[in-house]
Amino acid sequence: MASVGATSGRTPQEPGPGEAPTSLPSLAPVPGFGEGEEEEEEEPAEIHLCVLWNSGHLGIAYYDTGDSTIHFMPDAPDHESLKLLQRVLDEINPLSVVTSAKQDENMTRFLGKLVSQDHRAPKRPEIVFLPSVDFGLEISKQRLLSGNYSFIPDSMTATEKILFLSSIIPFDCLLTVRALGGLLKFLGRRRIGVELEDYNVSVPILGFKKFVLTHLVSIDQDTYSVLQIFKSESHPSVYKVASGLKEGLSLFGILNRCRCKWGEKLLRLWFTRPTQDLGELNSRLDVIQFFLLPQNLDMAQMLHRLLGHIKNVPLILKRMKLSHTKVSDWQVLYKTVYSALGLRDACRSLPQSIQLFQEIAHDFSDDLHHIASLIGKVVDFEGSLAENRFTVLPNIDPEIDEKKRRLMGLPSFLTEVARKELENLDSRIPSCSVIYIPLIGFLLCIPRLPSMVETSDFEIEGLDFMFLSEEKLHYRSARTKELDTLLGDLHCDIRDQETLLMYQLQCQVLARAAVLTRVLDLASRLDVLLALASAARDYGYSRPRYSARLLGVRIRNGRHPLMELCARTFVPNSAECMGDTGRVKVITGPNSSGKSIYLKQPHLPHSPGPRPVSSSPQVGLITFMALVGSFVPAEEAEIGAVDAIFTRIHSCESISLGLSTFMIDLNQVAKAVNNATERSLVLIDEFGKGTNTVDGLALLAAVIRHWLALGPMCPHIFVATNFLSLVQLQLLPQGPLVQYLTMETCEDGDDLVFFYQVCEGVANASHASHTAAQAGLPDRLIARGKEVSDLIRSGKPIKPVKELLKAKQMENCQTLVDKFLKLDLEDPSLDLETFMSQEVLPAATAIL
Repeated sequence: MASVGATSGRTPQEPGPGEAPTSLPSLAPVPGFGEGEEEEEEEPAEIHLCVLWNSGHLGIAYYDTGDSTIHFMPDAPDHESLKLLQRVLDEINPLSVVTSAKQDENMTRFLGKLVSQDHRAPKRPEIVFLPSVDFGLEISKQRLLSGNYSFIPDSMTATEKILFLSSIIPFDCLLTVRALGGLLKFLGRRRIGVELEDYNVSVPILGFKKFVLTHLVSIDQDTYSVLQIFKSESHPSVYKVASGLKEGLSLFGILNRCRCKWGEKLLRLWFTRPTQDLGELNSRLDVIQFFLLPQNLDMAQMLHRLLGHIKNVPLILKRMKLSHTKVSDWQVLYKTVYSALGLRDACRSLPQSIQLFQEIAHDFSDDLHHIASLIGKVVDFEGSLAENRFTVLPNIDPEIDEKKRRLMGLPSFLTEVARKELENLDSRIPSCSVIYIPLIGFLLCIPRLPSMVETSDFEIEGLDFMFLSEEKLHYRSARTKELDTLLGDLHCDIRDQETLLMYQLQCQVLARAAVLTRVLDLASRLDVLLALASAARDYGYSRPRYSARLLGVRIRNGRHPLMELCARTFVPNSAECMGDTGRVKVITGPNSSGKSIYLKQPHLPHSPGPRPVSSSPQVGLITFMALVGSFVPAEEAEIGAVDAIFTRIHSCESISLGLSTFMIDLNQVAKAVNNATERSLVLIDEFGKGTNTVDGLALLAAVIRHWLALGPMCPHIFVATNFLSLVQLQLLPQGPLVQYLTMETCEDGDDLVFFYQVCEGVANASHASHTAAQAGLPDRLIARGKEVSDLIRSGKPIKPVKELLKAKQMENCQTLVDKFLKLDLEDPSLDLETFMSQEVLPAATAIL
């Protein structure tokens, strides 16, 4: 607001602080501008899935509010039990599932089961049925072709638009097209993300992306948990108690060194989609290996710094589509584009034989330079921040520049107007000022005199009273009305014209949204591979090899990626399970000797005493890391064709499941028995311990014998157990498929030394007493436990300890004597017979 006035003594006043507008110098934006600003917190993304099932095939499409993108899966065959659909649901965890009201029995049964099983997901999805007519093929095509998509230039004709969409959407996949049409109908009906907007504002769709689940390795949520691939913990901040989770000690936690949030999201996606596609895996490893070369370290660090400026472009594009763009969005977008150009220039100097570098150099087109140039030449970042709205730099629009010059010259001009107004006012009025208020116009402002008490006292001849504010009276005079006519509402005119320029700039950016989306895809991929390269360099990982002709894995001197960070000393070990020999490995050994760590380590153990902690190779984690395209903690690793990893290692106990611990164990084993193939890796630790020893042993033997009966179709199985009777009673058939391993130990007098090395053989004892002593149990309890164990093993009866029995007898006698001494024998109401029958006789029986 501009204002001027005159002081008492009939001399004009100077403008007060904040009253007259000042000229703000424009700042040429640079990538580092606003470096200290924190990235805006994202709202939780919602996923809405549409699915159709017909004649043994699935059509799937879903909308992600996080990036305002529709993802679709081309028509894919699925079993009648809809295992593929279940995997999609487990992975994306949709908020709602949309389907046709006309379904066959298989889909109906599946949806009913989905609604009833709500214990695995934080919230079960809403099932939405739409009329089957909404999924018609022709009407679905029409919806797709008539949609308002910001990534399609307005200059395209209808025919060009059809050709453009045909290059993205597989119109030959009829179920997918129908699913896309049903999804668009649902989005338009629910108005996802634009519930509060005008009805003519459509749901923003920034792109279509294809996703496939072929060549993926099957891993269930229990395996992710017990292998500590992910481990969410409550955030310590009191402000994030409700929704804040942080990553605990996990594989994802130690490998996540991504600089941008989209890189972190992609790394998590890779972890949830381990793949058998050797071409994809080797392309990832090529990039990691390149950045591990010492001469490329500086380049890796420079690219990492640039990636730190890649921000949430989809959110900005969504706001542009809805005309909700913030001032900070232009800064963020400029820094993102500027950094993308830096990435492009850097990758053009790198070997083009590596596919990722070639794609960045080619796909980061000159459209990025056009966007950066437009924003840099148009947007006045400093002025926008000062006024908290979009402002443009000088020399963009002559009309805006002229109006701004007028607005800037108002203080001195209005001072002269106020001086002249004061000459015509009553001499009792000591001062006045002329102010400009946007949307209201120019007003004459005078101080309230002591004589002005009632409203009628405010009337002054020749002036139109407007309002009273802060003991100042505001009027319209002939001069202020003339100013309104001559100058108009400058402030609003400038804002309107700059808003129009912002809209034009938004249209230019949205027309090039495709290249910005591509930037995010390739930059996040580069970010993930740089993070994996950094971890591989720091932790001494090596490149795995892949062989599609071999089944199983071969690992030399492998290490547990988490355990080696927590233990003072670590002993690596080797593992091999390839071909038709030793497909079932039965691992025995004393407690705490490292059997579980050979498979994986669900909880890192505490090392009592000064002895160093060590462990054997971690088959499950090393195999998983290789299947996501990471270097692995081993000297060498060769990974064959692995299609799934199943585990029964640690029970995920929860009251909400409504299942006993043993039932959970059985469910995990049943999943492996029913789904494991000759290409699957199965890790079983201490199965059968949750029930009677004989029953548990029998179940374990039966499960292993079932797999052995498959012969060459037997999965690759690692079984760690303390059921030594499994071997001693020869419950498993002899043959080349079974290999017995044990953890090497040595008895040094009464002490037991663990070497944490795997060797062929069978353990002869569990040495539970040694572990009990390490845990701090009293020596007398340990000695008694060994005595009972020896009696059971020799088939002799177990007798109570004489010293303990005698002490108990003395205690009972003392109790009886104390009760007798408390009796009052002179009390006539005392009934000695009752005392003898209820106290003495039962106590005597217990004592004798």
